[in-house]
Amino acid sequence: MKKERPVNLDLSTIKLPAAAKASIIHRVSGVVMLIALAFLIWAFATSLSGAEGFAQVESLMTGFIAKFIGWGILTALGFHLIIGVRHWMMDLGHWEELDSGRMSANVSFVLSIIWAVLVGVWLW
Repeated sequence: MKKERPVNLDLSTIKLPAAAKASIIHRVSGVVMLIALAFLIWAFATSLSGAEGFAQVESLMTGFIAKFIGWGILTALGFHLIIGVRHWMMDLGHWEELDSGRMSANVSFVLSIIWAVLVGVWLW
């Protein structure tokens, strides 16, 4: 049986709706936080090993790259929390219509960007 449906293999031509982008960012930020957890556990264990370990972690955290990584981790956490609350509200039956879902996704993006800027100002 031959199917006559169109096949689009060029993903750059597909325009995802805001709700789909929010869902994808929620998943990506969860993976980023999972990967960052390994670094955070190492830093915590090293800093508790003694004065030398604490000094090592402290000196590592004062550099630009460490602050950038910290900003990325906190930004991923903020994205995940904000968009997670949006998903939670949708599970409760709110913002399930097309227009309200689009609006809540856009509001989530704006709040996430504000969060990222505030975290950047706080770290630097």
